[in-house]
Amino acid sequence: MVRVRVGNSVPQQMKILLIQLKRIGDLILTTPAVAAVREKFPDASLTIVISSEGKALAPAITGINKILVMRRGFGGFRTVAAIARQKFDYCIDFTRNDRSALLVLLSRAKKRIVSFRIKVRSRFRTRFYNEFVEHRMRDMHVIDYHLALLEPLGISNVSRAVRLQLPKSTREAADELLSAHTIKRDFIVFHPGSARAEKFWNARRWADVINHAAENHDVDLVLTGGSSPLEQSHISDIKLKVRRQIVDLSGKTDLLTLAALIGKARLLITVDSAPMHLASASRTPQVILFGPTNPFHWRPRESPALILQGTSTSRFTEFVPKQLRLPMNQISTEAVIDAMETLLSAPATSPRL
Repeated sequence: MVRVRVGNSVPQQMKILLIQLKRIGDLILTTPAVAAVREKFPDASLTIVISSEGKALAPAITGINKILVMRRGFGGFRTVAAIARQKFDYCIDFTRNDRSALLVLLSRAKKRIVSFRIKVRSRFRTRFYNEFVEHRMRDMHVIDYHLALLEPLGISNVSRAVRLQLPKSTREAADELLSAHTIKRDFIVFHPGSARAEKFWNARRWADVINHAAENHDVDLVLTGGSSPLEQSHISDIKLKVRRQIVDLSGKTDLLTLAALIGKARLLITVDSAPMHLASASRTPQVILFGPTNPFHWRPRESPALILQGTSTSRFTEFVPKQLRLPMNQISTEAVIDAMETLLSAPATSPRL
């Protein structure tokens, strides 16, 4: 067991604090770093602080001893107090904002790690850290950036695979949903929604892709999405234009049940959103529609994925750190159908979640 000696006292177990307060997608893409820290320090006590939104993913994160949720306002006081009561050996800040900087300071860790970019953005917050990694997120895939922050701990050249382990209960919930809707064949999941309306693709084009799948393949069709009025309005518009039967599970699953459904699917077709990362964890083949966000930073690299962006009729294969924001309506119906056909013609992969 890894022990740290304090003065002449009995050695204590090493304590490591990881701070990721961003969105669910960011948290999913932090799991390779979590796995790398656990592999390097198998007996250390690992604590991760996550946002309220990330709490939905918490049961699937492996290698962690304690998960703390940092709520907004006074709701975060309990987490602040829990960190202040301890003294950590290492602290890695994946977030770089005022709240995460406060937690770093309270950790009292002997190594407090962040990107060197913090020196440019905030001289005040710079004082809270003592290790600065010479990498910029804008130049890297998000997973690579997270792993780069581990270099001061002697961690490098490790797996970049997303790691999620779904509880048995969520897999059973997914099976029950499929059974309740009599889905016994291979099925395709269509996930058109996002928290950002600028990522929405045209409803008529979604319907045309869904109709094509129904008319040309012996598969069931499943529609998923969030319960917000914004997403539900978009999904309703799509359903009005679909000529074939489709099972609408939008707003009827929690995050991990959705992950389990995607893990069982023959194919996922989605915009750039959290389901893309869930599919990456289960290695489910997927067609992904990118527009205002850059796939250089966010694209899956483990699952079979065909990425579409802009006016090109073929999949996106060259990724660069800097590119213009592109409107989603540049992606053609034909490009999505061609990508779907390519993946459906390939042998099915085995789910791994």
